[in-house]
Formats: sequence, structure tokens, C-alpha cells
Amino acid sequence: MDMEKILEMARAQGFETVAPLDVSTLKFLPEVRDMCAADRCQSYNRSWSCPPACGSLEEISEKCRAYTSGIIVQTVGKREDEFDFESIVEVNELNKKRFNALARAYSDAEIDNYAMGSGACQLCEKCTYPDDKCRFPDRMHSSMEASGLFVSQVCKDNGVKYYYGPDAICFVGCFLFK
Repeated sequence: MDMEKILEMARAQGFETVAPLDVSTLKFLPEVRDMCAADRCQSYNRSWSCPPACGSLEEISEKCRAYTSGIIVQTVGKREDEFDFESIVEVNELNKKRFNALARAYSDAEIDNYAMGSGACQLCEKCTYPDDKCRFPDRMHSSMEASGLFVSQVCKDNGVKYYYGPDAICFVGCFLFK
């Protein structure tokens, strides 16, 4: 595996931050998963990419142990104030576009990876969960939070800035590699 190629492919997507990730820093916390169960984002038990459908913390942790390195990617945007929902939505959409394009690029290059993004999968207008199988199981990604990762701590533990000030919004994802 050529880590410089992996990093360059991520930079080519336009992420504001692309940094190495030490997989030994990943801690899969039930407290984070409990935040999913509070259903603030209205995706809990409504999407294949979210709990409980995305798997238990034990299953996710076991899957991640097979990977030896990783990267963190961030999309950072500006907003007028903390209530500027329009800008938050725009930056989130840009992040999803970049993240999904990078996942496709790694797949096309046959780079074995495990991707964890931000927020629920939005590939389909309406998820088939729980009535039918996922339409795109090889393109769907769970979020770092759904995986039990405390995102700001993962960034801190890897020397990556997370807070960019009150007029900024930051979306974070990661890719793990064998």
C-alpha cells in the first residue's frame, strides 16, 4: 500500500484537511452510540448505515482491527452564525460528494479500505431499511459516530484540528487501510 498515493487521492477531492490516522487511537464508545439512540438526527433505526442496522460496536471494532493504517479527511466551511442552516447543509452536501467520490476512487484503484463518514447515508432518497436489502451495500458508509467514535477526540488523538471557530462548520470522515 502506497500511503502517499492514498493521501494524494484524498487531496485531489478538495478536502481542506487530509492527515494520517493511527488506528490504535480508535476507541469504540457505547456513550457515543447512545447519542445515536437519542435520535436527534432522526436516522436511528431508519437507515442501513445507522444503528442498530450498521452492526454492534463489537462487530465494528472487530472489523476495524483488520486495518493497520488510515487517514482523516475534513471539509471545512464558513457560516454567518450558528443558526446559518443553509450553509451547514451546503457544506454537508459538499462533504458527502467529496467523501463518496474518494470512496469510489479507492474502489476503482482496488485499494482495500473501510470508510466511515459523517451523518447517515444519503445515497437514496428513502432508505429501504428495514423492509428490503440495501440498494448499494458496497457504496453505503456508516458515520464515525454510528461506529461509536467520538470524532473530536479522534482528531485530537491524531493531531488534527477540529474546531475552526464560531463562524466555521467542519465535517469529518476517515478511511482505514490494510
